[in-house]
Amino acid sequence: MTTSRARISKAVIPAAGLGTRFLPATKATPKEMLPVVDKPAIQYVVEEAVNAGLSDVLMITGRNKRSLEDHFDRNYELEQILHAKGDDDRLRKAQESTDLATMHYVRQGDPKGLGHAVLCAAPHVGDQPFAVLLGDDLIDPRDALLTRMTDVQQEHGGSVIALMEVDPSSIHLYGCAAAAPTGDDDVVRVTGLVEKPDAADAPSNLAIIGRYVLDPAVFEVIAKTEPGRGGEIQITDALQTMATDPSIGGPVHGVVFRGRRYDTGDRADYLRAIVRLACEREDLGPDFRAWLRAYVSEEMQSR
Repeated sequence: MTTSRARISKAVIPAAGLGTRFLPATKATPKEMLPVVDKPAIQYVVEEAVNAGLSDVLMITGRNKRSLEDHFDRNYELEQILHAKGDDDRLRKAQESTDLATMHYVRQGDPKGLGHAVLCAAPHVGDQPFAVLLGDDLIDPRDALLTRMTDVQQEHGGSVIALMEVDPSSIHLYGCAAAAPTGDDDVVRVTGLVEKPDAADAPSNLAIIGRYVLDPAVFEVIAKTEPGRGGEIQITDALQTMATDPSIGGPVHGVVFRGRRYDTGDRADYLRAIVRLACEREDLGPDFRAWLRAYVSEEMQSR
């Protein structure tokens, strides 16, 4: 099977998860719609795809996810009210998510894992390479990780995954890559992958984070992949097959990311992400940083 090097234009965003770590907030609201400052987390992810040149976005959804579609659709009543008031600034904010990309949606149905969610994209993606962006990981827009990954895929073919060095004691929380160096400091050749290994068994401290650029051969591999850890079809298992047999869709490379990443899948990290992003906003940062310094000072004095 040959590897594809067609220019990438399609992004897939799995968004069918239940968000149980954020209950009760996610009982009726998708976790992807939880606000990070003043935008839902999912909008940051779509913006990242668009900034990397991927304007065709397929979202894999599930039950109770209708608000995701509504957010990227027009709200004519709201727009008319804002237009009548002459509130051009808020009108622009209401329209920006609608004008971002060409959006498509498909339901996953049974939650059979990330690999199965990616497989749901096969009819839309076809025989083109494509990107997968997980909504729990927000990449700072100043760090063009996805653009770098698409460039590496264009150079080497096959598939490319995003990796980050983590403390070995936390590698059990991630998929982990065995890797060999290449001529580029931030690019490795992936020779093996394992899902959430014990620290003693981990081949490295290179953790897979939620960005993938995949050769379409992955669909055939996923279809043949048995459920793995947690009884789910894991994308890591499919990529392990491709990494150890490059004749199936080409090699697998990794881009080692050393930039700014915000994990919104964990409650504490979600709060940190909001604070960091708010501090860096020109419109909010100065006042918010001043308040934060005073608050921390008061807390330190009271302890």
